[in-house]
Amino acid sequence: MAVDTPFTWSLVIPVKVLAHAKSRLTGLAGPRRPELALALAADTVAAAVGCQEVAAVIVVSDDPAAAAELTGLGAHVIPDEPDDGLNPALVHGAAVATTLRPAAATGALAADLPALRPAELARALRAAAGWPEAFVPDAAGAGTTLYTAAPGSRFQPRFGPGSRRRHRSAGVTELDLADVPGLRRDVDTPADLSSAAGLGLGPRTAAIARQLLVRSARPGR
Repeated sequence: MAVDTPFTWSLVIPVKVLAHAKSRLTGLAGPRRPELALALAADTVAAAVGCQEVAAVIVVSDDPAAAAELTGLGAHVIPDEPDDGLNPALVHGAAVATTLRPAAATGALAADLPALRPAELARALRAAAGWPEAFVPDAAGAGTTLYTAAPGSRFQPRFGPGSRRRHRSAGVTELDLADVPGLRRDVDTPADLSSAAGLGLGPRTAAIARQLLVRSARPGR
């Protein structure tokens, strides 16, 4: 990770309890859905930890298996003390991040970006550094995968359905980046996973996705 400077970042990544995560992948993954959800999160966290712009990765999660795995990758895992939904969890994580590294800017990153590359994340964070608040929309054009707030700016993420519209309506700068496909490719459905596989999956997701996607493509399924 980078040495903390005014241009480094703390990233907050929310990870659901695995038994409840990624319900739209049940048809593809079946009983392996928690395993797949953890693989998605682990590859995302690994990319964030490996990004030269990132000083700290804060994971907000109440799942013990996720906490153990992601701590091992270099994340600082904290419980979801608000237990009041996604955005309050992110605000809680950002408060902890500011305590740990007061000079760093703060971002919120989706936990389901298995094709994310550290260099893509670095490009987005450098672009975001010039704005009080900024965000990157997802590939579908309705959601958000990255939200950022500069030091001294209020950290107020608006994730959830229609988040792109809500971020724009609040005056958050949308970053028009054409060279970050892995950052924009979140995975909620089997089609999303296939699309991410075309970009190149991280090793943990690739190991399980290869088996699931091959099985789903067999005749009769």
